[in-house]
Amino acid sequence: MGQDTRRVLRAGELEVRPDDNLALVNSHALVLSARELALLTTLVEEQGRVVPREELYTRVWRGEMRSHDRSVDVYIHKLRVKLADALPDREFIHTHFGFGYRLEPRRSQLGNTADTIR
Repeated sequence: MGQDTRRVLRAGELEVRPDDNLALVNSHALVLSARELALLTTLVEEQGRVVPREELYTRVWRGEMRSHDRSVDVYIHKLRVKLADALPDREFIHTHFGFGYRLEPRRSQLGNTADTIR
């Protein structure tokens, strides 16, 4: 019997299985686009670190980010909404204005804030 070498990344109640193109919250699958999954995977891999928008763009879109491109911000918003729907009492993605985004699960202090872009 071979040993399963598939990666499983965890952040609180969130589990990401990049090799299976799957993200789970408390064992329930999230419905994510390929880009959303790639972005979430990158953030979980870098959990706790502020990842610059440009680095996220390069790793997920595999190209150089153009000036004034808001793609990363739009997809971060989509992820926040989906994560908040699955776990309304948690915040996963935190904005560091002028720097980038950091993934770190914590209890929400303001309730459901997924609809506001921070």
